[in-house]
Amino acid sequence: MRPKPVIPRALARRDVEDALDYLLNVASERVALGFVDSLEQAYARISRHPNAGSPRYAHELGLADLRHWRLKRYPYLVFYIEQPDHIDVWRVLHGMRDIPEWLGGVPAPGGPPKDEDVDK
Repeated sequence: MRPKPVIPRALARRDVEDALDYLLNVASERVALGFVDSLEQAYARISRHPNAGSPRYAHELGLADLRHWRLKRYPYLVFYIEQPDHIDVWRVLHGMRDIPEWLGGVPAPGGPPKDEDVDK
């Protein structure tokens, strides 16, 4: 299978920025850079093997195609949907959050994205 481009939505990019700000404030630049490396590895993995992610929250939220991948060495989860031509990354959330609550406002697969999720 050919790798698909990974395209984070605006909310996912904001999640990453928030995580980096947090790590820079409470840890160090080295830790924040490690987070970026781990995120890039996760994106590469799901690009090549989209079905490798866990469907756990898909069942809980009733979103059949939703999957997540846990970052190595960091307690963050990448939530995504495989599309025919790309990987649609919805959120990058800390695993200790109330995941159903944080994902509750995300449109169902195939539905129109919210305005704030669309790059203009």
